[in-house]
Amino acid sequence: MRAAQVLDTTGPADVAVRDVPEPTPGPDDVLVEVHSVGVSFPDLLLSKGEYQLKPDPPFTLGVDFAGTVVAGPDGTVPDGFEVGQRVAGVGGWGGAAELVANPVSSTFVLPDHLSFDEGAALPMNYLTAQFALAERGQLREGETVLVHGAAGGVGTATIQVAKGYGARTIAVVSTEQKGEVARAAGADEVVLLDGFRAAVQELTDNRGVDVVLDVVGGDVFTDSLRVLSTQGRLLVVGFAAGQGIPEVKVNRLLLNNVDVRGVGWGAFAMFRPGYMHQQWAELVPMLESGVVKPPIGATYDLDGFAQALLDMDARKTLGKSVVHVR
Repeated sequence: MRAAQVLDTTGPADVAVRDVPEPTPGPDDVLVEVHSVGVSFPDLLLSKGEYQLKPDPPFTLGVDFAGTVVAGPDGTVPDGFEVGQRVAGVGGWGGAAELVANPVSSTFVLPDHLSFDEGAALPMNYLTAQFALAERGQLREGETVLVHGAAGGVGTATIQVAKGYGARTIAVVSTEQKGEVARAAGADEVVLLDGFRAAVQELTDNRGVDVVLDVVGGDVFTDSLRVLSTQGRLLVVGFAAGQGIPEVKVNRLLLNNVDVRGVGWGAFAMFRPGYMHQQWAELVPMLESGVVKPPIGATYDLDGFAQALLDMDARKTLGKSVVHVR
């Protein structure tokens, strides 16, 4: 079968599509015929050897995917699944192939009204957003959430999940074009990154926001702390700005009664059997109501996986990029 592989951790330009052996599912796996693969920031980091997970090359990329269940080598499928069933799944890597053996614990039934592209856009970003807002942010209905990087995959997911929980959302973007993506995802207000602090204070009558979700880091971090209201929570998800890891002057936390909370969804969820399925169950009503509907950006074929990562590295990504395997 064909798979998009990292042969050496020299970056996305050297990702290559190769013929590899078909996987053999273990007793806790489900075998899936992959149709679409989401392009995720961890894929980019994996290609550079900069992710916290460090598989030995060569290895197959692909964190999240969607497809159909096929029978295992013995002709059976795990309980809760059936042959031909549409599913979405997530793993550390390995999804960018024609077949993937994925753990049952991180494979989910895909609602009929969603496409394979939308299914491949769901797991990593939306489970991260749900974990960030509900588990770490303790978001309550009626609160206000500020979302950095709001036109990207995690950003658009956070906007929609926050709306699903009854929150007001303010999207921070770097360009007007990205602002249109955030609005289409459901953002209540959109502000530009340059001068976002003053704009947010005006929108909130100087009260500030209850939650900031930060996938950017870098220079925006201090102003993100400053726009928090009393007992506000700043959720640290990533450092896409590439300007180094910001530091916290803890007197700011004490004086303003605010928190900085880390969001490490994978490290939390991977080691708690059943947790991801609980998260998925939280998302299903949002999917059915339409408040959660992943915005698909650029699409590529499997041979274009390297280009998809190069575009992400150049910060050209709007919404969720998807690779078509079939």
